[in-house]
Amino acid sequence: MKFITKVIAVVLLAAAAVVPAQAQFKWGVKAGVAVNSLKFNKDVMSSDNRAGFTGGLMADFTVPVVGVGFDASVLYVSRSVDFTNDDTGEVLTKNRSYIDVPINFKYKIGLPIVGKIITPFLTTGPDFSFLLSKENMGEAYSNKKFDFAWNVGAGVQIVNHVQIAASYGFGLTKSASGDKSLYTGKNRCWTITAAYLF
Repeated sequence: MKFITKVIAVVLLAAAAVVPAQAQFKWGVKAGVAVNSLKFNKDVMSSDNRAGFTGGLMADFTVPVVGVGFDASVLYVSRSVDFTNDDTGEVLTKNRSYIDVPINFKYKIGLPIVGKIITPFLTTGPDFSFLLSKENMGEAYSNKKFDFAWNVGAGVQIVNHVQIAASYGFGLTKSASGDKSLYTGKNRCWTITAAYLF
């Protein structure tokens, strides 16, 4: 946990250094649903999407007029996935818990007339995941303590306080290691969240 705290501190300090003084800063709470899938060698094992949940705190920085900024979150994420052994037909359900630190570059699209009521936005950026669970995925596979992904997403901000967003995370590192039959073992995840900014 000390390492996670240091990472968050560095991110926040960097944000403070690069964001212009006139930038708007808000913080808030975020919660949502995460639909996870893992990619394995289809000749050996297949995995099915399962819904988990996520929740935590977020910070939002925006430069007025141009609508460019970024947001950063610290989220608890529970990811669940079903594994089916294609040889035996055995189905296993595994749950894994993470602390996620997504940092998204954000572009808010200003709309005439209704801009103060509803503002669409686009996001993209890295996602750093730190494993909390100790249980492995079976005898053949063991979880890795760190996972890295890249997110792309879109959403809307309503009356400057509520944000509804959907994003897709492309796993860039293997989230498990072990048997050579493992193909990629990378997380793929849809996340739908609602946030309230103060």
